[in-house]
Amino acid sequence: MIDEKKLKEAESRVKQFISGGIIKSKEKPEHVDFFIKNADDSIDSAKALFELSTNPQKQESLGFTSFNGLLWVVNASYYSMFYMARALLENSGIKIKADLSIHAVTFDAVIYYFYLTGKLQKEFLEDFIEAKEDAAELLGKQKADELMEDYFFEKKKRGTFIYDMGTVLVQSKAKTSLERAQRFRRELKKIIDKSRK
Repeated sequence: MIDEKKLKEAESRVKQFISGGIIKSKEKPEHVDFFIKNADDSIDSAKALFELSTNPQKQESLGFTSFNGLLWVVNASYYSMFYMARALLENSGIKIKADLSIHAVTFDAVIYYFYLTGKLQKEFLEDFIEAKEDAAELLGKQKADELMEDYFFEKKKRGTFIYDMGTVLVQSKAKTSLERAQRFRRELKKIIDKSRK
C-alpha cells in the first residue's frame, strides 16, 4: 500500500513540475506507439532471458551452458512497465521533458494523473513499486543504487552489500517481476486502446 505521505509528496512534486514546464499538456498525443514498442521489446527480452535462464536444453542448443540472466529479467520487466507508463501519459497528452529524473517524474506523473484520480487501478501502480523493490533486492545495494539512479534518480548511496540468494528464490523473483510487468502492460494497453476508439 502506498502511504498517504508519499502520495502527497508526489502530488506536490508534479505541481512543481507543471509550473516549471517539466510536465506539459498537449493537444495531440505523440510517441505512444514508440513507447508501446519499447515496452513490448522489453517484455520479449525478459521472456527470452527467463526461458534461457531456466531451460537447460535451450542453454545447450545455444551454447550458453549455465546461463543465468534472471537478474536482467527483473530489469527488463521493470523497463516494460516504465515504457507503458510513458505510453499512458503520452496518450493522455501529458508530455514530460526532463534532462534528469525522467523515471522519477514519470512515476510521480502516473500517481498524479491516474492513481489519485482513480483512473488506474491501485494494484497496478503497486506492482510498479514492487518491481522496483524486487530489482533492488536482487541486484544488491550497489547495483540497486545504479538502477534507482537510472530509473528513479534517487539519491545515490554508496557501499557494497551482497545477497546470497538461492537460485530458486532468484528465479521466483524474476518470474514474479515478469508476471507483474505482463499484467501492467496488458491493463495499461487496454486503457490506451479504449481512449483511441
